[in-house]
Amino acid sequence: MSKILELKQRRADIAATVQTLAMQESGGTALSAEQLQQLDALKAEFDQLGAQLARLEDAERMIAAAAQQVDTLNAQGAPPAGGVYRASANDLEVLRVAAGLPARPYATPAQPTVKGASVARMAVALIHAQGNYRMAADYADKNGFGADVAAALNGGSPSAGGVLIPANMATEIIELLRPKAVVRRLGARSLPLKNGNLAIPRLKGGASVGYIGADNDIPATEQSFDDLKLSAKKMAALVPISNDLLDNAGISPDVEQVVVGDLTSAVAAREDLAFLRGDGSNNTPKGLRGWALPGNCIAAPAPATVDAAFLQAVEDFLNALILLLEGVDANMVSPGWVMSPRTFRFLEGLRDGKSNKVYPELAQGMLKGYPVGKSTQIPNNLGAGGNESELYFCDFADCFIGEDKALTIDFSKEATYTGADGKLVSAFSKDQTLVRVIAKHDFGPRHVESVAIGTGVKWGK
Repeated sequence: MSKILELKQRRADIAATVQTLAMQESGGTALSAEQLQQLDALKAEFDQLGAQLARLEDAERMIAAAAQQVDTLNAQGAPPAGGVYRASANDLEVLRVAAGLPARPYATPAQPTVKGASVARMAVALIHAQGNYRMAADYADKNGFGADVAAALNGGSPSAGGVLIPANMATEIIELLRPKAVVRRLGARSLPLKNGNLAIPRLKGGASVGYIGADNDIPATEQSFDDLKLSAKKMAALVPISNDLLDNAGISPDVEQVVVGDLTSAVAAREDLAFLRGDGSNNTPKGLRGWALPGNCIAAPAPATVDAAFLQAVEDFLNALILLLEGVDANMVSPGWVMSPRTFRFLEGLRDGKSNKVYPELAQGMLKGYPVGKSTQIPNNLGAGGNESELYFCDFADCFIGEDKALTIDFSKEATYTGADGKLVSAFSKDQTLVRVIAKHDFGPRHVESVAIGTGVKWGK
């Protein structure tokens, strides 16, 4: 309530009290000495409030007189009667303070929403509640995590193996995987699994077409089809998060950004490993290396002195990989390269006899006109000598990821995980919390002819 309204309300209360006393006296009841003293005090306060109210109303009129026309209306000319005006901020505040009014608090801009923050908040609430889903839902509600987060946590049960992340929240996480997972980023298409399965028809054999003469029968023409069959494969990602970081959750969106970043990075890395080099055993997806036809795998030229002959050999090798797709009329909608960082740096640093870079477009992430993705999931220790790598060229628009849009999240403070050095690490001893994310998906190219792989790449070793 404004100060002017408060003063008017107080004056009305005083007037009502004075009227009550006056009616009492007019009814024949004499006023006591205390009531007479109260009446005099109320009259004095009423007059004082009237003077203060007059000053405040004068200040309001001065503020209105000092108002300035809105900039957009200045550009359009004088506004119509009843137009919108605003006063200078400094003038308004000076007049308000001079009139005894409190300064207006400035609005604080809302913090930008972190994409995928709902999943991070679910994890934080679950951890703070020590795995109790009902308490986690209550924590989320009291800390302003959102009604959707509280509702999702409230639907969890200990026997379900975690909390099911709703499809709308899971979709945000899946979208965040695209810039981090090289296979997704280069154009692989995502389709939902129906009851854990998906069949995508593909053309296996072309129709028989030919010319005929007079009175000859038209040859039978029939195309043969096959299916790319995808079935749900369960992937579990363990993400260690510092408890010190979790203590600050809810204070800054940066904490949510870190949690979401760790979750998506872990899932993206494991996806790329499966989608690139998975062998399809033990209920895992088969990657591009497993799908590639033997005839579509070409050995890379051995490293040698960088001279014209070697540069031509590298050029011929890259062209051969491209021709494997062009020669079978691959659609080439989203073709691209995937290589290890070692191979990328070798090609990026190649120079000809005049010290000019052979592939300068690599600085823009392109090679021979096609985008390049780097992935540490392509190892550099393959082959008998433990120093070989691979180079992939594929039409990624012809590759499909069948995935269940629902994710499951759970946590543990006592579990162990394998560290970067291959040794087991206890989350309890490190004062960490392990967050487990379970996703279900599968991967495959619609036409295996759209995959070409260079093997035995020893460049840059």
